[in-house]
Amino acid sequence: METVSFFCCNPRTTIKEIITMKKEIELSLFLTIVSNPINRGSFLTFLLIIFNPINRGSMIRIGLTGGIGSGKTTVAKIFELLGIPVYYADDAAKRIMNEDVELKTAIQKQFGKEAYDSGELNRDYLSAKVFTDPFLLEILNSLVHPATIRDAANWMTRQEAPYIIKEAALIFESGSAELLDYVIGVYAPSPLRIKRTMERNHLSYDEVKQRMDKQLDENMKMKLCDFVVYNDEQHLLIPQVIELHQKMLSLSSQK
Repeated sequence: METVSFFCCNPRTTIKEIITMKKEIELSLFLTIVSNPINRGSFLTFLLIIFNPINRGSMIRIGLTGGIGSGKTTVAKIFELLGIPVYYADDAAKRIMNEDVELKTAIQKQFGKEAYDSGELNRDYLSAKVFTDPFLLEILNSLVHPATIRDAANWMTRQEAPYIIKEAALIFESGSAELLDYVIGVYAPSPLRIKRTMERNHLSYDEVKQRMDKQLDENMKMKLCDFVVYNDEQHLLIPQVIELHQKMLSLSSQK
């Protein structure tokens, strides 16, 4: 059975070194956010979460993240087959943008009435607005992320399982990692991620690279994770997920 990689990659690394290393990475991410004015919305969301914590209860909450083309949804589906509830943040965000009245009003205020057509989100219009403008994209995220975080929290209260999983590409960027007990990262090398995304989404190489460049550096993201699953076609995927499933069941019984 292939082993799952934990945060400490070096077996000789001490606990004190691990804590110091992780704090340095988190500080680096924090400085990246606050030093860039277009990230102000994400930073405000982060502060909102810190000062308004949600009661976690006894069920373990797990984040599942990875860059585009990493295969995090595939990993999430395996967890579902094992009987674990999974919240898909991207799908939820699309639903919320059509259902949440306050959010719809805020989006129209920022992007114009054309953002909705007959009450439904005009995705082509909104995508054209934010795709080439990082500032507008950050404004949109600052509106959608808090609504999605609230929706996920409500969903979690309705679940009955030893642990649940929230699958999202922007676990750290949105600040939702602060509401989770552990985060699992799904890693795949960049060339493989590009190949997968080009085939799945029928995009050009440059289009995929543009999307990847807008995401948090993959190495930093994996270092922030508590566990890492390798979906690189060199490691067997299912045994890694099963091992993590057993680990989470064990952690849940201890909570």
